[in-house]
Amino acid sequence: MKRNWQGKKVIVIGAARQGLAASRYLAKKSAQVLLTDSQSLSDLNDLKAQLSGIAIELHLGGHPIEILDGVDVVCISGGVPLTIPFIKEAQARSIPLTNDSQLFMEEVKAKVIGITGSAGKTTTTVLTGAIAKAALEPKVKVWVGGNIGFPLIEHLDEIQPDDWVVHEFSSFQLEQMTISPHIAVITNITPNHLDRHKTMEAYMAAKTRILDFQSTQDFAVLNREDPGSYNLVEKTSASSLTFGFNKPDGKHPGVYIEEDKFMLFDGRNESVLFPINTLRLPGRHNLANAMAACAACTAGGFAIQAMSKGIGSVEGIPHRLEMVGEFKGIQWINDSIATAPERVMAAMRALVGPLVILLGGRDKDLPWEDLAEMLHERHSKVVLFGEAGSLIKRALKKFEGNTPSYPIFQVNTLKEAVVKADKIAEKGDKVLLSPGGTSYDAYRDFEERGEHFRNLVKALK
Repeated sequence: MKRNWQGKKVIVIGAARQGLAASRYLAKKSAQVLLTDSQSLSDLNDLKAQLSGIAIELHLGGHPIEILDGVDVVCISGGVPLTIPFIKEAQARSIPLTNDSQLFMEEVKAKVIGITGSAGKTTTTVLTGAIAKAALEPKVKVWVGGNIGFPLIEHLDEIQPDDWVVHEFSSFQLEQMTISPHIAVITNITPNHLDRHKTMEAYMAAKTRILDFQSTQDFAVLNREDPGSYNLVEKTSASSLTFGFNKPDGKHPGVYIEEDKFMLFDGRNESVLFPINTLRLPGRHNLANAMAACAACTAGGFAIQAMSKGIGSVEGIPHRLEMVGEFKGIQWINDSIATAPERVMAAMRALVGPLVILLGGRDKDLPWEDLAEMLHERHSKVVLFGEAGSLIKRALKKFEGNTPSYPIFQVNTLKEAVVKADKIAEKGDKVLLSPGGTSYDAYRDFEERGEHFRNLVKALK
């Protein structure tokens, strides 16, 4: 469904990765692009350098309503809420809304494996991409990107019909989507981003749009262990594959684990995929991510040998239980991706031994009670930081009856949290940055927060 962008006036909201990629792509297609961001030019590092030589008009420091005059399309970056007055006015004027992922899906010629979920979607994307590359390259190119941090829209002209695309989708991107991928994976659907979506129903509706436009020729990959994902099995028009720790009941083919092996049930027969120790990523949650990747690649028709090779090739993923260093008998671990309490709990389950946990950032209107219970059981040391520090402290103390059974410290910044952790950690401890909140109180994104943590830890040596 190619569009002719020549001469079309397009406003792109948001000058981060997605917005910049969309702006460059649209300008290349001869659209009249106007890029607007609430931040000033001084706040946007290297913006002019990233747009050098490209005819794009900038409106920074706000979104004045008058620039909507004569506009054909508004392209929204993922981090921009649909509730801001500027977008509401665009809707009132019946100006079509889109985003970089919708534009990509409208024009991509290759088959797409699309992956979303409340947790695990990036790791599943990386593992799926590794399997696809092991199966297809060098004869066929595999493109891996999307919400993972590498917008693919600028590569549309390079992607060939025989190529494969592995694309991560966020709920923010899916809100605007009217096209589904050939293979759609939902790792899980649990409370997340309620600061943006407001209700769980709205969040689920955004996530399930990845399935809404599939046909009987497509595939849906769903998690048998997660009701939010698996309950969609009867609602999709696509053929379903599932994944979970126990063997499927026979109704749908799927991937599972038996003893020390990853297994595939194709609806009739069972096949061994590879030993569990082929997976080099720690934690039960990563076993689930690997099963999701194998189920997606089964739908893609990729060889079993490629699954073993691809899974085994992934040694680690930045900001996801990433070992930063070990000194004085203390391990320092970067899990900056953990922007919800549930993800903190997954990280804690993956680690054995005493923990010093750094919690904070910006809250997403999510419940902290389950994490409070786990902290009580593990008797971990906790250092709180950032905008949500006081909120988290109240939640933890409430669970403890206002008298915590484990040490809780509160500081202002991540730097101060690292200094405090260095003072209270003992030999044999693991210091875990797994904040449970977003980075937006102090950083551009979770990656910048994780990079800062790395540098702070290295400075301790």
